Amino acid sequence: MSVDDAETDDERDPADEEEAATAEESAEEPNDTEADSEADTEPSGDPIPVGVKLGSTRTVLAMPGADGDLETVRTLTCLATYEDAISGEEQVIFGEDAAEQYPDRVQFTLRSGLPEDEAGADLTRRFFQSVIEANDVPANSGVVYAIPTIENERGLANLQSVVEESGIGEDFIQSYPESLCGAIPAFGDDLEAINEIFLAVNMGSTNLEASAYRRGEQLAPFTTGAVTGNEIDRRIANYVEAETQGRVNIDAQTAREYKEQHADFQNFEPFTDVIQQPGGGAHEFTIERSVMDAVDEYVDEVVEEFANTFLPELANDHMKVYQLALDQPIVLTGGMACIPGIVDEFSERASEALNRDVEAIAPPEPDLAATIGAQRIAARSTEN
Repeated sequence: MSVDDAETDDERDPADEEEAATAEESAEEPNDTEADSEADTEPSGDPIPVGVKLGSTRTVLAMPGADGDLETVRTLTCLATYEDAISGEEQVIFGEDAAEQYPDRVQFTLRSGLPEDEAGADLTRRFFQSVIEANDVPANSGVVYAIPTIENERGLANLQSVVEESGIGEDFIQSYPESLCGAIPAFGDDLEAINEIFLAVNMGSTNLEASAYRRGEQLAPFTTGAVTGNEIDRRIANYVEAETQGRVNIDAQTAREYKEQHADFQNFEPFTDVIQQPGGGAHEFTIERSVMDAVDEYVDEVVEEFANTFLPELANDHMKVYQLALDQPIVLTGGMACIPGIVDEFSERASEALNRDVEAIAPPEPDLAATIGAQRIAARSTEN
């Protein structure tokens, strides 16, 4: 291009210069849409490791608090709905508040241990979502949840959908056997259990479970619904009626409270309660045998299933693991393992049944152990 064809500085149109400057600024500054898009893709910090156990009686969550210490949330796995007096909209209340305030229509969403059908899954989903929202569980999290040892593919798939559709676990969601998660706190402050060969007995509300573990691998899983915490609650209710000569009838919820508050193999003491009579007035009564008779029978039944059903099956399929595992302490987990003295009772009766010394241990808080173990696995996974 010749000098004659080009514009000189004096001949340029001021409007053209303004337009060029505007274009240059636009090229240097991204538009709002691009900026927002870039902001949306930026990481929002390290994922929070969360442990979850959706239990038939209680649900427990565990995650680091603001100070870094582990915090646990423990609530009854139940909900009730009511109509808001102002807006008329349906509201959900869950946990102990639901059980206390709406005993006539409270629903325990996992009575059988798993959501059996779509209706049960929807109910459990509403419950779990309410728990998450009430406790500010972050979406930016890695979640490990404990699952029962039950051959129920549909129920396990429904439980998986409840967790995966809850809005948490953006980083990952994984599941591990409940008895493995529960054994982790019994072996130490880290994940030592993953490197051990041992036996675990999970004393749950809806099932008794037993498994062998070989460096985290579950072997010979055994489950029975014939020996359960819920059955002991019903038995306590029947025994209370018999002990009071038919004057006192309690429901399963009250029986469970009696068991949790008073059952003790070391220092049981008779206790007194009061009920209102249908025609007016109150009736005071004392329980001396009903609770301990029921839990004493429970231990005998657990040892029977463990020694005469589970162990023979394990020995038949994995003889070397059977031999190695019995030389290690047997880990008792689950809500029934919270009863003071039950670990020693199991150890003594199992030793007698097997005609050899059997040692048993339990984590510090058996009813929280599965969630704490799951949270430790989640923490290790987020590190990796």
